[in-house]
Amino acid sequence: MLRLILLSAFAALASITLHAEFKAGAAIIDITPPKLPVLVNGGMLSRYVDKINTQIHARAIVATDGKTPIAIVVADSCMMGRELLDDVKKMAAAKTGIAMDHILISATHAHSAPASMGCLGTDPDPNYVPFLKEQLVAAIAAAQAALQPARLGFAKANAAEFTALRQWIRRPDRVVEDPFGNKTVRANMHAGAKWDDSVGEAGPEDSDLSLISIQTQDGKPLAVLANFSMHYFGDKDISADYFGLFSDGLKQRIDPEGKLVGIMSHGCSGDIYRVDYTVPAEQRPKPTIDEYTNGLLDIAVKAYAGIQYGDQPVIAMAEKRMTLKYRVPDKQRLEWAQRIVAEMGDRLAKTPTEVYAREQIILHERQQTEIVVQALRLGDIGIATTPNETYAITGLKIKAASPLPYNMVIELANGGDGYIPPPEMHAWGGYNTWAARSAGLEVMAEPKITAAAIECLEKVADKPRHEWKLNDGVAAKTVLAMKPVAYWRLNEFTGPVAADASVHGHDAVYEKDVAYYLEGPNSADFCANGNINRAPHLVGARIRSRLAGLGNHYSVSLWFWNGMPNDGRDTSGWLFSRSHDHGLSVFGDHLGVGGKSGHTGKLIFFNGTDETALVAGKTEIPRWQWQHLVLVRDRNAVRAYLNGALELQAESVIDPFMSLGECFFGGRSDNESNWEGRLDEIAVFDRALSVEEVAKLGQK
Repeated sequence: MLRLILLSAFAALASITLHAEFKAGAAIIDITPPKLPVLVNGGMLSRYVDKINTQIHARAIVATDGKTPIAIVVADSCMMGRELLDDVKKMAAAKTGIAMDHILISATHAHSAPASMGCLGTDPDPNYVPFLKEQLVAAIAAAQAALQPARLGFAKANAAEFTALRQWIRRPDRVVEDPFGNKTVRANMHAGAKWDDSVGEAGPEDSDLSLISIQTQDGKPLAVLANFSMHYFGDKDISADYFGLFSDGLKQRIDPEGKLVGIMSHGCSGDIYRVDYTVPAEQRPKPTIDEYTNGLLDIAVKAYAGIQYGDQPVIAMAEKRMTLKYRVPDKQRLEWAQRIVAEMGDRLAKTPTEVYAREQIILHERQQTEIVVQALRLGDIGIATTPNETYAITGLKIKAASPLPYNMVIELANGGDGYIPPPEMHAWGGYNTWAARSAGLEVMAEPKITAAAIECLEKVADKPRHEWKLNDGVAAKTVLAMKPVAYWRLNEFTGPVAADASVHGHDAVYEKDVAYYLEGPNSADFCANGNINRAPHLVGARIRSRLAGLGNHYSVSLWFWNGMPNDGRDTSGWLFSRSHDHGLSVFGDHLGVGGKSGHTGKLIFFNGTDETALVAGKTEIPRWQWQHLVLVRDRNAVRAYLNGALELQAESVIDPFMSLGECFFGGRSDNESNWEGRLDEIAVFDRALSVEEVAKLGQK
């Protein structure tokens, strides 16, 4: 009898579990400041605003699968600090019963919203902060009160024309000063606006416009949570920027007479803006904020129309809190800051130098901070968070590793801990790295936060991370079929290892400064299923590999993209160099692109130490365009092919020590004139390729 009772109880429990009803509710609460003027942050210096252009709001979703209630809030705010949001979560938990670690609250990053936390020259507005807290709690409670049986769907569209890189790498001879008086700025925001100063973008963009749609069981819209990586548009007075216009536009286009709550959350946008600096200035579109928003809505609504829905999604949420150190000033910088702040007295900062001096004092006093990382599962959908202005590459890393098939990453969630560039980018300086509360976390913060987000996704999915690998398209398969001794696809998210895609395991090493995961050549050929081919940008860097045994007949195939103006320096850069072990590393084969000292923009080749024996090609190679190169050495004969055509040939006696040497890509073996630009799809063969084989490698 007891056994029958237990079996009946287990069966009943299983029935409840299997048929747990997914419920959701949504609400929108006005958070427009009731008292003006109000402090507004997002700029370098403090400012008050006394006019309202558009109302600002907090938009909330509460959902449950019958076991786990969660809340998501997106507020029209530049940034909200962790301490403030912890207070809100504690208040909301007491009112709604939703656990603090099951509440996600993020800012849209509108630079035209009231200041709720201190940043650079602006302090939080003391009258606005208590009001904001109460309204955020009210938004969660209102969404919970609207809970009803619902169903869930997801869509993703490509909105590449609405986002672009604002962080560009400056030429090595155009480095500028930081606020501390040092020439450290090798990369900075909007440097691409002046082409002559720049060599290219500092990272990839993320063009995903993602939508999570929630409907009633009978198909009536409840909420659409969108996510997109674009920093902000810019608007006057108090305003919700394009985030609010997009949210309102979703309602007007999808459910004008109903109760849909549209929400635009902020994707990873620390190095992102709407202006595409790869387009000549006179050809760049100059949309109004309404035109920009409506174009983005066109894409969103089209994607929304194709959503398929499920009504029994599993809900799970995980949170990780970590203590991270600030990059505090050394003794010399601290004394510098103390002198400046002492001279300021009680007045506000008037210059960037004064702003950053004050920030050094604050970082020194605080030393470290606690940050919050979360992951949320809604069925097959994963939402990861960062408390920072995260670069696009970080969002791409997290989404690529997620064990769930559909993903978005919401930044500036559960805190406002400033920019976190990947570690390699700290060496290049620029506003996003200048130590302050807006960019003050330790150099290794980005990989730590990325790892925490992925671990949380693994926990909520109850699956291991996805092992990401760029797939092979027709062109990649052609290279592999020709049996190279090494083939580096160069699609890594980070270094120092460049993985060999051949069967031989000849991994290479990225040396020094590299921007990873930018777009490479011919994605449709090198990748399958619509994937983007990826390539590194070498910032005066090179790639190094030891390939013994090549002897006096070998071939190298690679794609290159030159970031330097052809007359920017004496030699534009070196693409390939091969050395040996007898101590005179300048000996060997060297292939590059000429500069202002001669053969400007043309391929150049020499062997040994006599650069007067240099041989040059005939074609001037345009800047910022992908080119295919094949170098063939057949004993004492050298041929170089550019985009499949013979570009130069020479008789060159091979160095007898060559077979013992190393191969360098993007620099000479003696480290001269390293490459400023991208390289990709490097293949090395231990034979002299035929004309027919060269043609195969360059086919599209």
